[in-house]
Amino acid sequence: MADEGAPHPPLIHLEPRQATALVFLLASLSMIGPFSIDTFFPAFPAMQAALDANAWQIQQTLSVYLAAYALMSLVHGALSDALGRRPVVLATLVVFVLASIGCALSTTLDQLLFFRVLQGLSAGAGSIVGRAIIRDCYTGPQAQKVMSLVHMLFGIAPALAPVFGGWLLPLGWPATFWFLVLLGVCLLLACLWLLPETHPPEQRHPLRAGSLARGYGELLAMPRFRWLALAAGFNFSAVFLYISSAPVFVLTHLGFNEQQFAALFFPVIGGMVLGSFLVGRMAGRLTGAEGIRWGYRAIFAGAAWNIGHALWADAVSWPWAVLPLSLIGIGTSMAFPLMSLLMLELAPTRRGSNSSMQMFISLSVITLIAGLLAPQVNGSVLSLALTSAALSSIGALCWWRAQRLELG
Repeated sequence: MADEGAPHPPLIHLEPRQATALVFLLASLSMIGPFSIDTFFPAFPAMQAALDANAWQIQQTLSVYLAAYALMSLVHGALSDALGRRPVVLATLVVFVLASIGCALSTTLDQLLFFRVLQGLSAGAGSIVGRAIIRDCYTGPQAQKVMSLVHMLFGIAPALAPVFGGWLLPLGWPATFWFLVLLGVCLLLACLWLLPETHPPEQRHPLRAGSLARGYGELLAMPRFRWLALAAGFNFSAVFLYISSAPVFVLTHLGFNEQQFAALFFPVIGGMVLGSFLVGRMAGRLTGAEGIRWGYRAIFAGAAWNIGHALWADAVSWPWAVLPLSLIGIGTSMAFPLMSLLMLELAPTRRGSNSSMQMFISLSVITLIAGLLAPQVNGSVLSLALTSAALSSIGALCWWRAQRLELG
């Protein structure tokens, strides 16, 4: 521990400008997921009318996307372990662009759901492979700093996406998906120019079903890995419960219009960005476990404030209804990258598969919350607050169990 704060050079040589460009590129790639989720929230009512669908059916455009995202997350990392990081990212960006065009041109709900599945199958590669690229290039506190910076920049996307969606809404609901087409094309061109290959052929694993299954089996056989992945999933679900309920929370509970989604997203995502910044500042000063404990302190302070406001406030009012969520976001973003790094260290020779499995477990939890639980509890501010606190508590119990395993 004496040299924990010492600088760690990149494992793969990168020029300073190349390293800076890579960080911003990885952060931009990780933004595809949030933009694909949040941009079209303001268009929910317009989509219901245009596609002759009810609120629950439109909610499933989010659920099928998340389910496909979670399922394909098992494959992206393994593909990058076998074929290299760069070709996987480039190929999935092409699919994402085509799927977004399909969404924009959809005239029925069934068509939209089909292309949302294709979006989900392709959107996660940048985030999943990006984590592996970070650990290809960095170790120690430097990896923590880079991971936190990517996560901080990534956190901006959920705040901007619904704002852009509100601005684009007067052009019609398909405009939100044409925006995703533009985003995908820009990222594809940037990756063709800037993305290096960080996983050389001599370090790659054959892409065989048996080998892949064994690799995932080895990860799942690690109790600490399982508990850490579940902790990360439940922690983020406490925030994502509000993100997936944004149309109801903003339009009904806060009484705002389709151009005012920033009233929810800016404070929440601002907290998440601040939490990621704090993680970077803690690198080399606090251990990962200490940083995660500080994250949980912020989470539960925010949860208590959130429940208190729901119980005793005369009416749902801005900003008091969202400031507690900002505090929960701070704690969640402090814990998430640190847990991710701890999981990556458990299987350092299969970073792609490792990243895939932790994403799959976390996303499976988030998908169930968004698709099944959120529609049941978002009718009341109190039920949202209590459910969010319960999800955070489950995450904390999973983290406590992981720590007990490490300590023996």
